This record gives sequence, structure tokens and C-alpha cells, in this order.
Amino acid sequence: MSSSEGNAKKTSVTLHVVSSLDGFIAKKDNSVSWLDSPGGVYEAGVSISEEEIATFVKTIDCYVLGSRTYEHAVELGWPYGDTPVVVVTGREWPSAKKSVEFYSGDLKTLVDVKLAPRYRNIWLVGGAMLCQRFLELGLVDEIRLTIAPVLLGEGLRLFGGSLTEERWNLKNVVAYKNGFVELSYSAPTA
Repeated sequence: MSSSEGNAKKTSVTLHVVSSLDGFIAKKDNSVSWLDSPGGVYEAGVSISEEEIATFVKTIDCYVLGSRTYEHAVELGWPYGDTPVVVVTGREWPSAKKSVEFYSGDLKTLVDVKLAPRYRNIWLVGGAMLCQRFLELGLVDEIRLTIAPVLLGEGLRLFGGSLTEERWNLKNVVAYKNGFVELSYSAPTA
């Protein structure tokens, strides 16, 4: 668990990512258009309304993402609304929105000093290297992995090969009518 756990208002960092069946989060050209491809209908799956999605998204206090994920978000029309977003990057960026701030530095400091005092529900949404680094540092409390019903064959791997073995605890599984499946795991307890 993240060291922010001891704060008066418990801060939780959720790593949320969508992966293909074969473990890729983007094609070789970094595109994610495969996420929009309609699949077959899974009749036993659940569906959620736009209203339910909007209500859930309002519970997220802050998003953290890397620079490539930031570029994708801008290209796709900015899905984060006015929710605060921290972009972890070493590059200089023009500030496009008031809700976006850029950070370069120690990730434990980012979570424990910058974010934990201000936000309770923090979502880490990419990219792969940033997610892996958060996991290596023990900064992730929950993983929400959504599996898309597609095989890509090659591309950007969800996780590289440098993570150590660690057993996570299954919290929930949801199968959706569109064939996507969401797996929720909580961090191992000490």
C-alpha cells in the first residue's frame, strides 16, 4: 500500500488501464483506435448508462498520467473534464487547461506530499512505464484492469519485464455486454 495510507483522509491510488487479450495497451504506432471497435454482444454481461458513468467519474479526485497519455487525451478530445490532472514528464509543455499541472521529480513525493493532502481518490491512467514505476515503488493500492476482446499481436506491453512477483487480491470481476471484462485487485497486505 502507498505510504499515504496513514493520512487522516485515506488516499487511494488506483491504476486503471485497458489491455488487449494478449497484454498490449497500444499498437506499435501508439494508437488505441482498437478500443472503439465494436465486438460481439455478451448477453450475460452488464451494461452501464451514461448517467452511471458520469456519477462514477465524479468520485475521482485527480488523474495522474504520463506525457504520451496526455498527448492521446488531448488528441481524443480531453476525457477528464475539469478534474485535476497531473502529467508526469520531463518535457516542457504549454499549459492548455487550468486543471492540468506538470510534474517532474520523485514519484513518492508526488503522491505523499503533493497529492495525498489534497485528494482522496487518485487514478493513475497511463502510460505503461509510469504505471510500472508506481508499482515498483509500492504506490498503487488497487489495480483495475479492463481486458478488451481483441488480440493485437504486437505493440506496447502493459507491463515490462522488470516487476518482481507479487500476489494481488481479487476484489471484483465485471463482464460487460460489449465483451470487455474488468478485473479489480487490491494490493497485497503486509
